[in-house]
Amino acid sequence: MGVRVTVLGCSGSVVGPDSPASGYLVTAPDTPPLVLDFGGGVLGALQRHADPNSVHVLLSHLHADHCLDLPGLFVWRRYHPSPATERGVVYGPANTWARLGAASSPEGGEIDDFSDIFDIRHFVDNQAVEIGSLTIVPRLVCHPTESYGMRITDPSGATLVYSGDTGYCDALIDLARGADVFLCEASWTHDPSRPPRLHLSGTEAGRAAANAGVRELLLTHIPPWTSREDVISEAKAEFDGPVHAVVANEAFDITRG
Repeated sequence: MGVRVTVLGCSGSVVGPDSPASGYLVTAPDTPPLVLDFGGGVLGALQRHADPNSVHVLLSHLHADHCLDLPGLFVWRRYHPSPATERGVVYGPANTWARLGAASSPEGGEIDDFSDIFDIRHFVDNQAVEIGSLTIVPRLVCHPTESYGMRITDPSGATLVYSGDTGYCDALIDLARGADVFLCEASWTHDPSRPPRLHLSGTEAGRAAANAGVRELLLTHIPPWTSREDVISEAKAEFDGPVHAVVANEAFDITRG
């Protein structure tokens, strides 16, 4: 088996009635399980698919819907009857340690030093990291906080690209160029009143997929208040390849085209 991505949660901005917030489990041979983002409800979903003591975490950015189930993972790794025997790794933006330490602290004004259970490492734009058999290239994208999309490639060349949260930008197209699967946010329809440089519409997600020449587009991060059908229709009008809006617990195998 090659690379597989399992949707732990895909609801945009908030937990939805049918899905946790953002979280995606990536598995591959000779590689520890990787969780891309860790929003509300992701820890519960993860327990159905992998041992929480075994995972490494890759954070696109530090908005609450992408990281605030991690304090629960810290509790799991410290206090489970069979606690983790080795530290995991968390990659994320520059202030990951302070932001998550404040969220995890039992007292206001203090920082939980969770270096006992995780080694914190910072993404650097366009600087590849190797985890097991996978190569991960982070790219800064267009969002109000330091935010990264990720390009994940296995030894065969099979490539999964995750947009993270982003507005439409050149970096996103460069990141997704020629990807086998493009897991791309589409938070709203293409209404001119939507805030600029924050999230993608279905139209923009489809346009990005077409301009990058990807094989397959998976739409995600659709909030409960946005019409999935409208977002899908917008994307299909721009991109003539396969388009699908993911739901929690779906899994996709990433194979080289």
